[in-house]
Amino acid sequence: MNCETLPKYSLLDFVFTLIGVCTFLFDVGSDLCVAKEFYTHGEFVWCGVFVGFMLISSVVVQLFSWFWLQYDRGLKDFESQASAGNLVLFSGAKRVKLLLFLHVCQLGFFIRHITAIWQGFRVWRRKGCGSEYAVYMTHDLSMLRLIETFCESAPQLTLMMYIILRSDHARLVQYVSVGASTTSVAWMVVDYHRSLRSFLPDKDNQGWLSSVVYFFWNLFLIGPRVASVALFASVLPCFIAAHFLLLWPILVLWAWRQGTNFMDSPAGERLYRATIGLIWYFSWFNVAEGDTRDRSLIYHIFIITDTSILLTTWWLYRDAEMTQSYAFSLIISIPLCYVLGLSLKVLYYCCFHPKLWRPADSGKATYDVTDGVEPAVDVQADSASAHTFNKRMGRHAATFYTTNTSSTVKTKESETTNAVVL
Repeated sequence: MNCETLPKYSLLDFVFTLIGVCTFLFDVGSDLCVAKEFYTHGEFVWCGVFVGFMLISSVVVQLFSWFWLQYDRGLKDFESQASAGNLVLFSGAKRVKLLLFLHVCQLGFFIRHITAIWQGFRVWRRKGCGSEYAVYMTHDLSMLRLIETFCESAPQLTLMMYIILRSDHARLVQYVSVGASTTSVAWMVVDYHRSLRSFLPDKDNQGWLSSVVYFFWNLFLIGPRVASVALFASVLPCFIAAHFLLLWPILVLWAWRQGTNFMDSPAGERLYRATIGLIWYFSWFNVAEGDTRDRSLIYHIFIITDTSILLTTWWLYRDAEMTQSYAFSLIISIPLCYVLGLSLKVLYYCCFHPKLWRPADSGKATYDVTDGVEPAVDVQADSASAHTFNKRMGRHAATFYTTNTSSTVKTKESETTNAVVL
């Protein structure tokens, strides 16, 4: 295959991969330091909870990584591409047992990072050859980092804020952990957004301003949610687990009702829906085609109501003397930040979000020119040529960007409706 026909893997993509590895290692290192600090100061409960978040997140990420490995082993083109590169990961059936052992040892995610760096270096050295496989790996890594962020970084950030609020002071390492978790969330947002953007035919024309707006509206929505949960936990710590266990099954059931189709096996899809329930506890995440605007509206109304209950409970049960220096500021700034986040979200979808319109009687799609994009692009042809292997992320990108002129339209991948994500 001519290397010029393969998707481009730029130097910037390679730099993002390197930064992603550094962020991952720094996050793990800071987590271990915080756990050690808790242990040495005799705070065994907090140490156990903190390490528990790490282990749960690691197990979930390894399971996703292993499921995807099993799915991809059945693709002959993928196997030949991987074997030709002499890669650490996905390099033949003889390595399956070793890979299983590495995933059991919670090293599968780390191996994926190392493999992505090696493949990116090979692409740079060979001036483009192997780009398709490198792009494929970056898409999987972006999704795994997103899952890790909401399974580990967001809960840990909530825990650290809770500890600071309860003790009314914090050690330096705790501030470092809060900063690392916040950095992880911020980097995930940008990296995930860039990954979805790369599925657009005109990806090179997509400006950074849209990514900046996308980053800030997520930050202003996720931040108040995390803060409100931490504030509630600071006054009623015994009820925070009950609060999560009450909401999580409802959110998982809603994901099931939406008919998600991300994984290639029933067990994998159940894991995905359970993870989506956890993500929705902190932030909106579109998972299925259809009338996503209404679903997003329902979600935000639900979260606003729940957050209001959490903040009201904190205000009524707080220690007025201890919190007098910041209580009024928080009760005003948290709702205002959420409103600002919603405003930026509307701005993004009005001005920066490229929309693929797919008529019901045609397989062609055209862009709504809101971001300087090209018209009359064949989505199916482009997806087949530029992203042959990573169909799961391709489907997810189509869900994010595509809308129909009819409520029912059949495509080669599914027979569900497509709508612009809001």
